[in-house]
Amino acid sequence: MRSFSFHQIFLQLLAGRTGPGKCYRLYTEMAYKNEMLATNIPEIQRTNLGNVVLQLKAMGINDLLGFDFMDPPPVATLVGAMENLHALGALDDEGLLTRIGRKMAEFPLEPNLSKMLLLSVDLGCSDEILTITSLLSVESPFYRPKDKQAQADMRKAKFHAGEGDHLTLLQVYRGWEAAKFSNPWCFENFIQARSMKRAQDVRKQLITIMDRYKLDILSVGKDYRRICKAITAGFFTHAAKRDPQEGYRTLVDQNPVYIHPSSAVFNKNPEWVVYHELVLTTKEYMRNIMVIDAKWLIELAPAFYKSADPNKMTKAKRMQKIEPLHDRFNPKDSWRLSRRKG
Repeated sequence: MRSFSFHQIFLQLLAGRTGPGKCYRLYTEMAYKNEMLATNIPEIQRTNLGNVVLQLKAMGINDLLGFDFMDPPPVATLVGAMENLHALGALDDEGLLTRIGRKMAEFPLEPNLSKMLLLSVDLGCSDEILTITSLLSVESPFYRPKDKQAQADMRKAKFHAGEGDHLTLLQVYRGWEAAKFSNPWCFENFIQARSMKRAQDVRKQLITIMDRYKLDILSVGKDYRRICKAITAGFFTHAAKRDPQEGYRTLVDQNPVYIHPSSAVFNKNPEWVVYHELVLTTKEYMRNIMVIDAKWLIELAPAFYKSADPNKMTKAKRMQKIEPLHDRFNPKDSWRLSRRKG
């Protein structure tokens, strides 16, 4: 009988070869008695509500503050989700769905991703954005076994794109596609076959929705600039600028953030970036980062950003040159977004 080491079994699990088993979660008696909650916090109270709000609005439910949630989310979280939808153009000033908002509601995606996908049709790069969106919707395809970290990093570096992690994911999918969706190819390149197959399934589902609404699926080839613009159109609220002292600062809140060590642009220190999400460990890290041209922010989100007035800027602002429009949405007016009927 052939025997397997723990490491080999672990690699098989990462490659998608799973089977029935038991999972044991270990904790101390003191932690059980003193630190743990009686029940888990409901997911609706600890996750981004953007898609929930979008779906409720699409069903004609506009009085969100008065809606009878089984576990009501915090009002601030609800208002924050509506503010983000307003910034993306999914809600108008009265809190009603716009034309693009209704299209966004048809996709089972985060609103930023659905906006990115819809804008990619106009930019002629929807085929590539479909792939990127699918891979962003699943677990990261990369893994680094402890005893082969250097080898895994070398293989990953072959896929790195100068534009950042989104284009790196696109390169990975194209490589897998060229290898006829081969599992051995994934194993050789330290790619999780399970994540790739899930992304492929997500991609097929999104294509079905796009076909239903007669949205063109177009490839832009190697014109990566248009792909980057489409991503910026969906994630302009996630923009950050390099801090002269250390790391980066988000444009909206001026929070300090850092490039994740796994990023394709780690140690390259681009001036302007957008990111998919923030992860808090020892620091707040940006994950899935893309290099952008600052002019795109004003071009693609003129209702959200403007060029800063040099006569009214502090020294720090003078270095920034772009600032959010703080009057773009007033949280005090959130009643319009939540109470309006019809």
